[in-house]
Amino acid sequence: MNKEKFIGLDHLRAVAILLVFLYHYRMFEHPAWVDAIGWIGWTGVDLFFILSGFLISNQFFREISVHGTIRLKVFFTKRFFRIIPPYLFTLWLYFVFPLVREREALPPLWKFLSFTQNYGLDVINHGTFSHAWSLCIEEQFYLVLPILLLFLIRLKQMKYLKIIIILLLISTFVLRIFSWHAYVLPNLETPDFWKKWYMNIYYPTHTRLDGLAIGVLIGALFQASTFKMMINRNGNLLLFIGTIATTFSLWFCNDFYSQHASLFGFTLVAVSYGILVTGAISGNSFLSRKSNRITTQLAALSYSVYLSHKIVIHLVQLFFGKIKIPASNTIGLLICFTFCILAGLFYRYCIERPSAVIKNKILNKIESRITNNMFNS
Repeated sequence: MNKEKFIGLDHLRAVAILLVFLYHYRMFEHPAWVDAIGWIGWTGVDLFFILSGFLISNQFFREISVHGTIRLKVFFTKRFFRIIPPYLFTLWLYFVFPLVREREALPPLWKFLSFTQNYGLDVINHGTFSHAWSLCIEEQFYLVLPILLLFLIRLKQMKYLKIIIILLLISTFVLRIFSWHAYVLPNLETPDFWKKWYMNIYYPTHTRLDGLAIGVLIGALFQASTFKMMINRNGNLLLFIGTIATTFSLWFCNDFYSQHASLFGFTLVAVSYGILVTGAISGNSFLSRKSNRITTQLAALSYSVYLSHKIVIHLVQLFFGKIKIPASNTIGLLICFTFCILAGLFYRYCIERPSAVIKNKILNKIESRITNNMFNS
C-alpha cells in the first residue's frame, strides 16, 4: 500500500529528538542555559508516543479499509527489521564494551531482550541505557494494538474502538492516582522518593499510555471525512491552539515531581501535543506545505540518534577530558550533537539499509504468496 506522507510530522519528530537530546544532555557536563531549557525535554518522548500512535494506527485503518483485516506477517516483518537490528547493535555495544556506558550499571540483559526493562527500572542504581524504557512501551503497543483491532474486526465492533481508547485514558489516570498514593506518597520525605517516583509513575506502561492512546484516537478520527475536512480548514488555528495548550501544560508541569504534575501532567501534555499533531497533518497548515531538508533528515535519523546519543555524548566528553578541553560550553554541546548525527548516519548506512534489503526480500515473498493464494482460490 502506498503510504501517506505527512510532511508536518517530520518537523515535529525533529523537535522531539532535539527535546530528548537536551533533556539527557543535562546528565553530562553542559552549559547553564541547558538547565533553563532542557527540563522540558522529557515531553519529547510523549511527542514520539503520539506520533507513533497516529502513524501506526492510521496504517492499520487504511489496511482494514482495503483488505478488511490486518496482515500480521507484513506488519511484524516491517517492525522487526526497522527496530530490532539497530537496537540489538546498541545492546551489543553496551554489554560488550563497558567504556561506552554513561552510567555505572546496566539492568539485566533479559529485560532488554523481552522489552520489559521499563518495569522495576531502578534508574538511580542501574541507569545505563535507561532511555530504552520508552522503546519497551512502544514494542508492547505494537504487539497489543493489532491484536485488539483484529478482535474488534472479528466481532464486527470497530465502532467501540473510540470508547475503548477513552476508557484506556481514564484507567491510566486512575492507575497513576493509585501508584502515587500507594508507592510514592509514603516515601515523600525519604531518600527513596526519586526511585519510587520513576519506578511507579514515570516508567511503567500502564501509567504512560496517554500519548499512544491520543495518537490512536487521532488516527481513528482521521478516517472520518468530516474530521479531515475540519482539520484541513483549520490547520494553522490548531497549531496555534496546540502551542498555547503546550505552553500551559509545561507551566503546569514546572514542578515535575509534584502531585498535580504526576497525576494530570502527562495527560495535559499528550492532549496538547495531540492538537499540534492534528494541525501538522492538516493540508493547509504551514508545517505541511513545505518540507525542510534539515528537519526531514533529522526526523529520519531520530530513532538511531535516540538509541546512541548517550553513548556518543559520553565518549566525546571523555575524549575532551583526556585532551583537557572543557566540555561544559555551547561549542562542546554542538560538537556532541554533530557526532550524534554522524552516529545516526552510521546506523543508517551500516545497519538500517542492509536490514531494509532483507526486509524487502521477505515482504516480496509474503506478497507473492498472498497473491498466489488469491489467484488459486
